Amino acid sequence: QVQLVESGGGLVQVGGSLNLSCEVSGNDFQIATMGWYRQAPGEQRELVAWLGTIGTAAGLINYADFVKGRFTISRDNGKNTLFLSMNSLESEDTAIYYCHAWSYRDSGVNYWGQGTQVTVSS
Repeated sequence: QVQLVESGGGLVQVGGSLNLSCEVSGNDFQIATMGWYRQAPGEQRELVAWLGTIGTAAGLINYADFVKGRFTISRDNGKNTLFLSMNSLESEDTAIYYCHAWSYRDSGVNYWGQGTQVTVSS
């Protein structure tokens, strides 16, 4: 079983920065992608950024258009931690941010964290 635990959310003013972390624990060695999603009130959950970890996706990084140039996804392999560095935050970035991992195991398994609130005030 894999557990994802996010941290780093909070309240920040427009134009500010926040750094999110996601600690990954467990014994699934077939995790192929890791990423961040977000969900604003009344909206559907949407992809923010993801990166590939093994297989054909290894080394790939992709961002949603609305965060390109402002957010950076990265990973510390040694500490099994995923990061999201968020700069130039806008009020529209206010949402709950979720850490996600997808595994090849059992024809595909999705893992989710519990989410961390990011609020950008104007």
